[in-house]
Amino acid sequence: MKKALVTGANGFVGSALVKDLIANNIEVIALDREGCCGNISESVRFVPYELNNSAALPDIIPDRDIDVFYHFAWAGSAGASRADTALQLNNAQWTVDCLRAAKEMNCGKFVCAGSIMEHETISAAYKQGNNPGLGYIYGSGKLAAHTMCMSVASDIGMDLVWAKITNAYGAGELSPRFVNTTLRKIINNEPLQFTSGTQNYDFVYIDDVARAFRLIGENGKPFCHYLIGSSNAKPLREFILEMKSAVAPEREFVFGDVPFTGVNMPLSDFDCSLTERDTGFKAEISFGEGVRQTMQWIKEQNCDTKI
Repeated sequence: MKKALVTGANGFVGSALVKDLIANNIEVIALDREGCCGNISESVRFVPYELNNSAALPDIIPDRDIDVFYHFAWAGSAGASRADTALQLNNAQWTVDCLRAAKEMNCGKFVCAGSIMEHETISAAYKQGNNPGLGYIYGSGKLAAHTMCMSVASDIGMDLVWAKITNAYGAGELSPRFVNTTLRKIINNEPLQFTSGTQNYDFVYIDDVARAFRLIGENGKPFCHYLIGSSNAKPLREFILEMKSAVAPEREFVFGDVPFTGVNMPLSDFDCSLTERDTGFKAEISFGEGVRQTMQWIKEQNCDTKI
């Protein structure tokens, strides 16, 4: 890979990938909204664009020698917007628009960021008598984008690779997701209350995620989907206790006070062996080390640690 295009390049995962690509001497065209470039090096070519204008990318980007088109841009990936049905449906359409644009631009491969929530959404929606929460609307959007892109890519002859992230965390994250929120509660000396933590989970540090996407772009096979995880999935409670041991051994962590209303996925759904076999990726940063690095980054920001 010599040249890559990255949408959502200023975001948490997108900006990490840009840094990894540049460190490996790969030219990058970074796309994000106008003015959203604070996480992107000035040495990187930045092109402002709006997701709803994805179909116009062939006119905006003159390059026709892009090896991999990475698509991360997704409106409402965290917070209340995850439950916005219209927005999540639009995201799926905009992803298809980007896929078609990649084909028109003669890109060699289209790599899209999916989510393990695609699996969880199917389990939650089709389990008899289950009452899935609003968060599965985001998962439904990702699932719709995945299935539509597979069909469209086959029809237009575009090499599509789908990379599903388990749970990325680490330095640079600002969204109110589990690891980030819990570490900030520790820093602010707030109560630490959790579910019983028996549901299976996985977390993978952002530097490992970025490296995985690079390797998937280089080595991933067309029409395959690869899971990006730690290869060490286990019950959430074990991750939480590992966090306690690493950064807050003196704090009380209370389990069972928060009801769990999701779906407990089998450990087999977190299997990363295909990713390791086809791409050569294997996570290197342990969860304990990752949360230490993340907490240090939060403290170094010298800003309000509330989310």
